[in-house]
Amino acid sequence: MATPTLRQLEYLAAVVDTGSFTRAAEQLHVTQPALSHQIRALETALGGPLLERLPRSVRLTPTGRAVLPHARAALAGADRLQAVARRATGLEEGELEVAAVYSISLGILPPVLRAWHRQHPGVRIRLREYAHADRLQEAMAEGRADLAIGPAPEGWEGPIRELGVEEFTVVLAADDPLADDPRADDGLREGRSEGRTAGSVALGALADRAWVHYAPDNGLADLLDQACARAGFHPRAAVRAEQTSAAPLLAAAGLGPALVPADIIPPQFDGLLLRPDPPIRRTLTAYTRTRPDPLTVAFAELLAERARINPAAAEQPADHG
Repeated sequence: MATPTLRQLEYLAAVVDTGSFTRAAEQLHVTQPALSHQIRALETALGGPLLERLPRSVRLTPTGRAVLPHARAALAGADRLQAVARRATGLEEGELEVAAVYSISLGILPPVLRAWHRQHPGVRIRLREYAHADRLQEAMAEGRADLAIGPAPEGWEGPIRELGVEEFTVVLAADDPLADDPRADDGLREGRSEGRTAGSVALGALADRAWVHYAPDNGLADLLDQACARAGFHPRAAVRAEQTSAAPLLAAAGLGPALVPADIIPPQFDGLLLRPDPPIRRTLTAYTRTRPDPLTVAFAELLAERARINPAAAEQPADHG
């Protein structure tokens, strides 16, 4: 059995409202034979006559009287759907699905989402978080989000927009012996109290430490292993954190050094922060599958404007490991 179309329901309502096939055809700017054909097709689809054709008018059959309210509801629903689409195009209403790796949602997205809500209160944001950049890219390829934010994707065919360069910092307990290193001057302690990174350390100097590592499915586990391998050692794990946000807290508690994105360190953080020497950085991007719609474009532009991703490091070459 064929499914009734909105056009057929519109034709039925027009015939009832005008009381005539002729007047309905004129109102709809179609020929009367075309209108009659669509009504017959609707009656066939619904299994019986809907209209009784009288010499000077038409009258609904019992089936027609039962069908008409639902036809009008379907037409009203279609009108509302078009209105919602128009408002979404105008950035007034809608829902945007954003996917990001954990560190992005912790350190970079909150101020962007706050600004977005102020500018577009009728547009909801649905956030999906992923522990690994590969999982993020897979989710994006499968259509689970409108826009992804994370490290530059490999082999991506859609639009990609660079946001900046994310810098990593080494976190240790505030009373770690490195706090007394000659390079850890007063500026280091001042920086620590304000949650900023100051001072530096070679990863090789931490080769004999047990590290606050990451769970194997967290992409930062690979990044730490690769950075330490370049420094000539493999990091032993004192503990493995599932959540990125737990790593700096565990390190500050004295469980071992942690390598974390500098953006996720909160203000007034009670820990020792040191820049790796040489620096460890990665480029962050926003990307979509195809030509983005106006909502996605507007969010990407706000993201590029408001995201604070180590401005001082943005001109330095990124570490893609």
